[in-house]
Amino acid sequence: MTARANYGFERRRRDQLRRAKQDAKRQRKTERTEAGQTGPEMGEAPEAVVPQGVWEWFSPSRSRTVTSPTGSRPDPAEPDDWILLTEAAAENAPES
Repeated sequence: MTARANYGFERRRRDQLRRAKQDAKRQRKTERTEAGQTGPEMGEAPEAVVPQGVWEWFSPSRSRTVTSPTGSRPDPAEPDDWILLTEAAAENAPES
């Protein structure tokens, strides 16, 4: 008999916690809507930046990226299909 009484209490307690979480979620959603924000509750993604003095290359046939010092291409072994991903200045542009 005691187990049934506890079960009812536990069930009501879990239901109260669930409702409280839903209410808090609705409140946060309303605040985001009023502030003009949309989407999930996530922070800003850090911008991925290649360090200075390094070029980043991609090879579709190898399905990988590599880095090399500025002004040099990766290993010219076949297939030589490297694509420069880093924005290069005109004077530092790689030879094709």
